[in-house]
Amino acid sequence: MEKLRRVLSGHEDEEQGLTTQGTAFLWLPSGLKLFAVFYTIGNIAALASTCFLMGPVKQLKKMFEPTRLIATIVMLLCLIFTLCAVFWWGKKGLALLFCIFQFLAMTWYSLSYIPFARDAVIKCFTSCLS
Repeated sequence: MEKLRRVLSGHEDEEQGLTTQGTAFLWLPSGLKLFAVFYTIGNIAALASTCFLMGPVKQLKKMFEPTRLIATIVMLLCLIFTLCAVFWWGKKGLALLFCIFQFLAMTWYSLSYIPFARDAVIKCFTSCLS
């Protein structure tokens, strides 16, 4: 409860340090590779946490339902391609691009669990662009 009060009051000193450390990877000699690997591990951990909450079988069934099948496949491909760009292809820029795609894919995948959220996002973007 104390931590929640600190965050809501704007005194989140501990979390700021973790964010700074993660971003500091970008400025190290091979930091972009480290950032991409740890970012991917973090997204895998986020998926694993939902497996813990609802069970792995139910999670896999929900992941591959028709409403979120494309989002799941794109998200998993982005995870794999990020690691391929780092370890096999050795392309730092491509790894960073796949990290951005990971963020977008994970966001779209997460929105699929909220009723009408993807429709609202699409309407928001179309109204902003027109």
